[in-house]
Amino acid sequence: MSNISLESGNAAIYDPRKVLQHPQFRVLALDEKPSKDANIAAFYNPSHEIHLVEKPRPVPGPGQVLVHVRATGICGSDVHFWQHGRIGDSMVVSDECGSGHESAGEVVEVGEGVTEWKAIVWPLKLVFLAHNLPAIPAAQEGTLTRWHLHPAQWLHHLPDNVSYEEGALCEPLSVALAGIERSGLRLGDPLLICGAGPIGLVSLLSARAAGAEPIIITDLFQSRLDFAKSLVPSVRTVLIERNFSANEQAERIKAVAGVPLSVALECTGVESSIHNAIYSMKFGGKVFIIGVGKNEQVFPFMHLSANEIDVSLQYRYANQYPKAIRLVNGGLINLKPLVTHKFALEDAVKAFHVAADPSQGAIKVQIVD
Repeated sequence: MSNISLESGNAAIYDPRKVLQHPQFRVLALDEKPSKDANIAAFYNPSHEIHLVEKPRPVPGPGQVLVHVRATGICGSDVHFWQHGRIGDSMVVSDECGSGHESAGEVVEVGEGVTEWKAIVWPLKLVFLAHNLPAIPAAQEGTLTRWHLHPAQWLHHLPDNVSYEEGALCEPLSVALAGIERSGLRLGDPLLICGAGPIGLVSLLSARAAGAEPIIITDLFQSRLDFAKSLVPSVRTVLIERNFSANEQAERIKAVAGVPLSVALECTGVESSIHNAIYSMKFGGKVFIIGVGKNEQVFPFMHLSANEIDVSLQYRYANQYPKAIRLVNGGLINLKPLVTHKFALEDAVKAFHVAADPSQGAIKVQIVD
């Protein structure tokens, strides 16, 4: 660990204006090739443009390390920020904004006071936390870049048998683990998972490792349900019919389950899907919403009340990375099949378009360097 503590209130350390106003910062033209070994990154802006930028290679200060980012996954939130420019009222893209928060890489330089990482021969494989440092709202420096400055105390060692790609996937895995922990899921609990996207699928892998049985997963696309079945053959799948009511969907889900469902992990944030989960629960069940949805939604209040169904929501997680790494390292969770597409950092814009297009069949798109 660094013996110089990170002062969370010192926003100036990580103020993104330092990068945006630096003379070396520039947006690359659509077909422009970046300079060799340049510190390139994928940025979006309020005009809903996604492009590469060149920016200065940072120098680590006290308590910091410089990381060569080796793998970064594209999250649905990255695509949403690019295409819609906001998530809720608190996160609005107001300037050039760096993308990426699912990353792993290697330490290549350390700053003053950093002792833990300095004692180890570089390069050192690691995964680092999605950063929530004080900065200008939605004008952040993301981790989808070549050289990234990070607090030394927010790093985790990756074991030798865990790849950079798996390390990057520890971020969405941490989301799922936090959801399972907070939902109170227990060994043998019947479970409904709504949505077979990346978060739904890592929730499926985590729930199977946690001993949920049976597990039912729903989605609008049969291809994603087939993928879920390839990951966990025992999972039971329900294809959501767009013209069915929530009560009708719930009856189909309950029939497939065969037993009363006590917990739902809702991984889409879509109002209709949340309704499906609510109507599928037994008396006293719990709907835990992991997905991010529109700012205001309507819930069946009296059905929840009369059936004493609890609803909880998740926005962030804490203390999950060590657990995620142990589960991957120990072989209890296999994340490798989730990566369906890989792109070089120079092709990050192309990668975003693939991730945003359902017809491409991507589960997790990763950018490697």
